[in-house]
Amino acid sequence: MSAIAIDDLTLGYDGHPAVHHLDGCFAGGSLTAVMGPNGSGKSTLLKGIMGAIRPLGGKVVLDGFGVRDIAYLPQSAEIDRSFPAVVSDLLAMGFWKRRGLFSAIQRVDYRAMEAALERVGLIGFERRSIDTLSGGQLQRALFARVLVQDAPVILLDEPFAAIDERTVVDLTALITHWHGEGRTVIAVLHDAELVRRAFPQTLLLAREPIAWGETAQALTTDNLRRARQMVEAWDDQAPWHEQGHDHYHHHHAGEHK
Repeated sequence: MSAIAIDDLTLGYDGHPAVHHLDGCFAGGSLTAVMGPNGSGKSTLLKGIMGAIRPLGGKVVLDGFGVRDIAYLPQSAEIDRSFPAVVSDLLAMGFWKRRGLFSAIQRVDYRAMEAALERVGLIGFERRSIDTLSGGQLQRALFARVLVQDAPVILLDEPFAAIDERTVVDLTALITHWHGEGRTVIAVLHDAELVRRAFPQTLLLAREPIAWGETAQALTTDNLRRARQMVEAWDDQAPWHEQGHDHYHHHHAGEHK
């Protein structure tokens, strides 16, 4: 089973740390919410796991899989909706990691795309321009792109921001289904009640870890208060001095890079 080990991990931008000294493990097949106040390093952690930013200290160890086995759903605000693309173009991007940027979409891919759109309630939307989609429809399309990737590890960055309740219910059911299939799912979320209902594990982050474990134990009133106070106390301009090392490790089928 795949697992993600976090070893004394510090992440940041331009030498300014956003996540400090994080230790722990996302077990293979686990379903984990990452919660914390704005500015607590949640999105930065996902980018560190997928290798988009290099650690300032410590390391991420991917055990049994590689970066191309990770499906990532970005915040909807990161999607350029003015780009002239239709829904099928958005889904086709899900095949790039495995096939290469310029590979042709195959017949089996079109079948996978159709099945994914049906699964998220967007059948018949293949030729719809993405700039005509509502917030909920765009998020369904992004979930369909995750579906076609068929990845063992799924990272979701604020998947329920600014969408309607019906879409939240449908997409939460899909996340639960992925968990049931044994995929490792990590989602940045803000709704504590939703997390308590649907996510067995929670990492409560405030630049430093406040709690990591069973959701009921992690999301106590005291822990949430501590997280808020710690983020408010951080100095954004504090520099980090341990730079210049390659701390990103992969353990995959006996290879070490």
